[in-house]
Amino acid sequence: MVGVIWIVALVLVMFTAAYVVYGRYLSQFVDLDDSRETPAHKYQDGQEYVPAKKSVLLGHHYSSIAGGAPVVGPITAALIWGWLPALLWVAIGNPLIGAVHDFVSLSGSLRHEGKSIGYIIGEYVGERGKNMLLWFAFLLTILVVAVFALVIGVVFDAFPEAATASIVYIGLAFLFGFWLYQLGLPFSVGTVVFVAGVFASVWVGIQFPVAITPPAEAGAYPEGTFVVLDAAPTLLPEFLGSANITAWVLVVLVYGAAASILPVWMLLQPRDYLSSFLLYTGVGGGLLAVIVGTFVTGMGDDAVHNGQQLSFDITTGAWYGFLGQEGPLAVEGLIPLMPLFPLLFLTIACGTISGFHSLVSSGTTAKQLNKETDARLIGYGGMLGEGLLAAVALCAVTIVAIPAADGGIGLALPNFATGGGAILTAFGIPFEYAAPFMALVLASFLLTSMDTAVRLGRYMLEEIIDTPETQIESYGANPYVNTTIITIIAFFLLGSGQWEDLWVLFGGANQLLASLALLTGTIWLANWQKSKQLISTGGPMILMAFITVFGLTWLALYQILGGRLLGITGGMEPAESLLVQVSGVVQIVIIAVLLGLALSLFKIGYDNMKAADEAEPDVAAGTSDDD
Repeated sequence: MVGVIWIVALVLVMFTAAYVVYGRYLSQFVDLDDSRETPAHKYQDGQEYVPAKKSVLLGHHYSSIAGGAPVVGPITAALIWGWLPALLWVAIGNPLIGAVHDFVSLSGSLRHEGKSIGYIIGEYVGERGKNMLLWFAFLLTILVVAVFALVIGVVFDAFPEAATASIVYIGLAFLFGFWLYQLGLPFSVGTVVFVAGVFASVWVGIQFPVAITPPAEAGAYPEGTFVVLDAAPTLLPEFLGSANITAWVLVVLVYGAAASILPVWMLLQPRDYLSSFLLYTGVGGGLLAVIVGTFVTGMGDDAVHNGQQLSFDITTGAWYGFLGQEGPLAVEGLIPLMPLFPLLFLTIACGTISGFHSLVSSGTTAKQLNKETDARLIGYGGMLGEGLLAAVALCAVTIVAIPAADGGIGLALPNFATGGGAILTAFGIPFEYAAPFMALVLASFLLTSMDTAVRLGRYMLEEIIDTPETQIESYGANPYVNTTIITIIAFFLLGSGQWEDLWVLFGGANQLLASLALLTGTIWLANWQKSKQLISTGGPMILMAFITVFGLTWLALYQILGGRLLGITGGMEPAESLLVQVSGVVQIVIIAVLLGLALSLFKIGYDNMKAADEAEPDVAAGTSDDD
């Protein structure tokens, strides 16, 4: 039997070599220089521009980018096409494409006053191009908020212990923020006290699990779970067949709106720093446990699921065919024809490359960077860290191999906690504690990414409006109004219950934005210096553009129009529900708008780079006074 140690070995070797060699080259390539004043110092305002310690900012950045996608995507891909293609795309694509994307997005923002990629592209192609990219990014943030809120609801429904633990650690983050920024108490002491409190929240969650509504008919909560409501409200829809998931989605959306408005020192910085210890422990501990368990201890005797003793051997297939019709999801009739190219690269929406990261890098991280050279660890290294999470997710699902009764999301999320918990038993941690801990790790990723997405959506809309000139624009620029708009639209996007289409739509839009972010970086470099090589950003940009345009077209015409609406492709039956039909039409319109915006931006960007090539060299390294 092949063991998961080979997954870990390949990823660690590839990522280490890439960080040492390619990461260093890119740092010299964009001329990182600590003598320059970063936007965090130049525009320090105590609200958005706040210099942060490298460790604190790495925690925020890593927590914000590493959401549920690098867990759901690789696991779903492994069950459609096999674990080998998923592993190869993560191990090779992450350091050569995704980490480059994140690093260049962060570095470009540093040289443009910490502004977003929309602002940067506007500097070179004009206001029209800027607004097009900002609208594209704004639509994506709504998709991110919707998908991540749903994923959190699924995790909390499957593991009520994680719901309690998440509530406790958010409360601890508020206290830590006041400890540091209002009371001025020692950072190191606070770290010890509050990190210990976060880990103790796992025990609290196990002792006092909480749910909002009674479980679905086929489900059950852990013994002793406190259920808030005696029955689900009559008008509450059931997402994925569970009113409890819907209730948690509503709670999480309200939380995300509130958290996105608070000053970064009050919740965002302290919470992300504290959660980073959970994340490092879950990801680093999982990888180390695979090594130790394989060569020294083995898996714990209590790592038993569905009556079977788990081990470090891979129990799922390495290859299920180009169309994915030999895997467990296809056997259960849960998916249509899924060609590996291009859908593998949309299904693994993070873990390899993610356009959402460019919004984080140029939206919140660049405003908090203390020194320019910190960008290598936080930008390039942070993305490699997300690839490690994808590797842990692959290890978790390949050792569990639970039957695919509930489809992609219902399979991926609970099994990440189950498989990850089983891996941690190599350290002697009881399985009954390890699995809820991994569920909390996943929830902490999701919560930070979700409310960061709401904040970024607010930034996008405010940049689009700029200076309000009408009453409607004033409402749109109001943070309370625009966060409400984002969360309401996100909730209704989930109303159709078509998770498979929504996930691929999110993945396609996300990867298409990544291509546009790489376009922005390439334009910046082309306008900076004629002698700059553009292969590092231009090659990945062209590849991702081709993949995503083809993939979104397949989704619109084959899965949604031909399958869900007309019932003529993939053996699908046409949807009878009016809500599902309307949702299908809306999603096709969204795809058309996204493709139209993207293709127009590629044309504008090409024209700009062609003009820059004919201009004098060294025309622009950015708009910073220090350049």
